Amino acid sequence: MQMVTILTAFNPADAQLARSRLEAAGFQPVVKNELAALSMDGYGLAVGGILVQVPAEEADEARDFLNAPDVATE
Repeated sequence: MQMVTILTAFNPADAQLARSRLEAAGFQPVVKNELAALSMDGYGLAVGGILVQVPAEEADEARDFLNAPDVATE
Protein backbone atom coordinates (compact mmCIF):
# COMPACT_ATOMS: atom_id res chain seq x y z
CA MET A 1 0.00 0.00 0.00
CA GLN A 2 1.48 3.32 -1.06
CA MET A 3 1.25 6.08 1.54
CA VAL A 4 0.91 9.76 0.59
CA THR A 5 1.81 12.73 2.78
CA ILE A 6 -1.19 15.02 3.21
CA LEU A 7 0.15 17.22 6.01
CA THR A 8 3.58 18.28 7.25
CA ALA A 9 3.73 19.50 10.84
CA PHE A 10 6.66 20.81 12.85
CA ASN A 11 5.44 19.74 16.27
CA PRO A 12 4.02 16.40 17.41
CA ALA A 13 0.81 17.90 18.81
CA ASP A 14 -0.31 19.22 15.40
CA ALA A 15 0.54 15.94 13.70
CA GLN A 16 -1.28 13.84 16.30
CA LEU A 17 -4.32 16.11 16.24
CA ALA A 18 -4.60 15.70 12.48
CA ARG A 19 -4.09 11.93 12.80
CA SER A 20 -6.80 11.73 15.44
CA ARG A 21 -9.30 13.73 13.38
CA LEU A 22 -8.61 11.61 10.30
CA GLU A 23 -8.90 8.37 12.24
CA ALA A 24 -12.22 9.44 13.78
CA ALA A 25 -13.52 10.16 10.27
CA GLY A 26 -12.66 6.66 9.09
CA PHE A 27 -9.34 7.26 7.35
CA GLN A 28 -6.21 5.17 7.97
CA PRO A 29 -3.53 7.75 8.87
CA VAL A 30 0.01 7.19 10.12
CA VAL A 31 2.50 9.67 11.55
CA LYS A 32 6.07 9.44 10.27
CA ASN A 33 9.29 11.09 11.59
CA GLU A 34 7.76 11.95 14.96
CA LEU A 35 10.45 10.22 17.03
CA ALA A 36 13.21 11.72 14.89
CA ALA A 37 11.75 15.18 15.44
CA LEU A 38 11.63 14.61 19.18
CA SER A 39 15.18 13.29 19.44
CA MET A 40 16.98 16.63 18.95
CA ASP A 41 15.96 20.26 18.89
CA GLY A 42 15.48 21.39 15.31
CA TYR A 43 15.82 17.89 13.88
CA GLY A 44 12.17 17.85 12.84
CA LEU A 45 12.89 20.74 10.51
CA ALA A 46 16.00 19.01 9.19
CA VAL A 47 14.13 15.81 8.26
CA GLY A 48 11.34 17.76 6.56
CA GLY A 49 8.88 17.82 9.41
CA ILE A 50 6.51 15.29 10.92
CA LEU A 51 4.49 13.69 8.14
CA VAL A 52 0.84 12.68 8.35
CA GLN A 53 0.23 10.07 5.68
CA VAL A 54 -2.75 8.10 4.37
CA PRO A 55 -3.11 5.40 1.71
CA ALA A 56 -2.94 6.90 -1.80
CA GLU A 57 -6.58 6.11 -2.54
CA GLU A 58 -7.67 8.19 0.50
CA ALA A 59 -5.36 11.16 -0.09
CA ASP A 60 -7.65 13.58 -1.94
CA GLU A 61 -10.61 12.98 0.35
CA ALA A 62 -8.42 13.21 3.48
CA ARG A 63 -6.90 16.53 2.32
CA ASP A 64 -10.38 17.91 1.65
CA PHE A 65 -11.49 16.74 5.10
CA LEU A 66 -8.60 18.48 6.87
CA ASN A 67 -8.99 21.67 4.81
CA ALA A 68 -12.76 21.94 5.22
CA PRO A 69 -13.91 24.83 7.39
CA ASP A 70 -15.01 23.82 10.87
CA VAL A 71 -18.76 23.82 11.24
CA ALA A 72 -19.96 24.88 14.66
CA THR A 73 -22.82 22.86 16.02
CA GLU A 74 -25.51 24.51 18.02
